[in-house]
Amino acid sequence: MREIIVLSGKGGAGKTSVTAAFAALARDTVLCDLDVDAPDMHILLEPTGTRREPFVSGHLASIRAEACDGCGECAARCRFGAVTRTPDGRYAIVPGHCEGCKTCVVLCPRQAIDFTPRTCGWSAVSDTRFGPLVHARLDPGAENSGRLVALLRGKAKALAKARGLDMILCDGAPGIACPVVSSISGATLAVLVTEPTPSGSHDLTRVAKLCDHFRLPTAVIINKADLNPDEARRIEDFCADTGRPVLGRLPYSPDVVRAMTARLTLPEYGGPLAEAAAELWQAVVTLAAASRPQLQPL
Repeated sequence: MREIIVLSGKGGAGKTSVTAAFAALARDTVLCDLDVDAPDMHILLEPTGTRREPFVSGHLASIRAEACDGCGECAARCRFGAVTRTPDGRYAIVPGHCEGCKTCVVLCPRQAIDFTPRTCGWSAVSDTRFGPLVHARLDPGAENSGRLVALLRGKAKALAKARGLDMILCDGAPGIACPVVSSISGATLAVLVTEPTPSGSHDLTRVAKLCDHFRLPTAVIINKADLNPDEARRIEDFCADTGRPVLGRLPYSPDVVRAMTARLTLPEYGGPLAEAAAELWQAVVTLAAASRPQLQPL
């Protein structure tokens, strides 16, 4: 089973637009949105028949008012300011401040504090016009995004196996933090979408190093390449020096915004970018089917 993940190292490079275009071109594929903090692929794919499950991770302290005698030990011990005094002289937990460290639970003289599992968001499997979509959303400020990403990947693999599909196409999170690390281990190929700016080049280097650390083959797409030809050439030189292929260049085009406004992918919208996306997808499929290339260390 091949697992292709599209990354960018930064937000705004065009990663989701490219992934959605590939989704429209792929066949027999499970789609997966691994950006659990700010997912947006569903905006273009308009999922239906969503089967949602709560994501439970970590614990949250809660004080039983009837058992609290107002001694204040919990407030004195809490390092996060998560305990507040109530008008009746007792204490309560502020849920958004609780870090789940369990200190107050252990030290409460009256054993008046419960430590219950915390619901941090949800995961779901939906139907789209391009096939099944596995996606999720983490509650604002909630932690364990890496664990949620791992959960989504597991669901996607199980769904692909159950349906006899041989490919998973993932839209990864921006940056190089925990969600991205959880996304790339054991994948088949990472497609790195970048833009010809100093920020784009810098973040491409970071995510490329991360993929190399996990021995994950990578290939690069330069989006909006015609906006800064000199920077685009520097990106190509970097790729040549580090042994990773440049699959192609995409020009800047207002069609991207027009397609998004119409809630269409680039292949559905048509035009020159649709043809370019089709060529890129064929190159991705060919590379994913090939043996793992030997990368030169950075």
